[in-house]
Amino acid sequence: MKKITCLIADDEPMALSLIESYVLKTPFLELKAKCNNAIEAMQVLEEDNDIELFFLDIQMPDLSGLEFSKLVPQNSRVIFTTAFDQYAIDGYKVNALDYLLKPFDYNEFLSAATKARNYFESQQPGSVSKPEKKQEFFFIKSEYKQIKINFSEILYIEGLKDYAKIHLKDNPKPILTLMSLKKLEEELPSDNFMRIHRSFIIGLDKIEAIERNHIVIGKEQIAIAPNYKDALMEYIGGKSL
Repeated sequence: MKKITCLIADDEPMALSLIESYVLKTPFLELKAKCNNAIEAMQVLEEDNDIELFFLDIQMPDLSGLEFSKLVPQNSRVIFTTAFDQYAIDGYKVNALDYLLKPFDYNEFLSAATKARNYFESQQPGSVSKPEKKQEFFFIKSEYKQIKINFSEILYIEGLKDYAKIHLKDNPKPILTLMSLKKLEEELPSDNFMRIHRSFIIGLDKIEAIERNHIVIGKEQIAIAPNYKDALMEYIGGKSL
């Protein structure tokens, strides 16, 4: 599929820059314009009506994102971005594809963007919706070999400067590879893995307990860094009874 052309409109400079950075690092998105308000976006739309996806802040001066969304081409779709959750119902009344509550991270953005990609793929002539098959493994280079690593076997990954140690279930010796933790984080499915420290990524289904500020996996206690704690607690809260 070709890239999805998109426009961003947000009157907050920091939010505009953040969403732009998210768009630029998403391979299937193409940024056509970024606008400081809906009036600018309307001017862009007059010159280019081939934009497919709009990321719109709801509350903007003069013309709101909700009002502007009613002007976009019929075949285009809108993802609303806002700090005000009371607008959620209004967003869906104008057939919004998704709704992102600020502040949102790249994983949340990517989830919404993927929903857009699935929508546009389903609109292609002759397309048949198929359940997306998740990748269950990757190959990494270690000791002059390409080693297959099944995601289901990963307990946690430890970062050591330019290297990473992948600790596996039923394997007492970790796999050492010349790869940054950041690169591994990008390759792992975000619904199964989470970074909880600058030096650690954990398998979420391998958590046995949380004690104070540590995750317990087997005999290991892994520290939870303060800047990663909120995301982890949100995940745990969603799984708690």
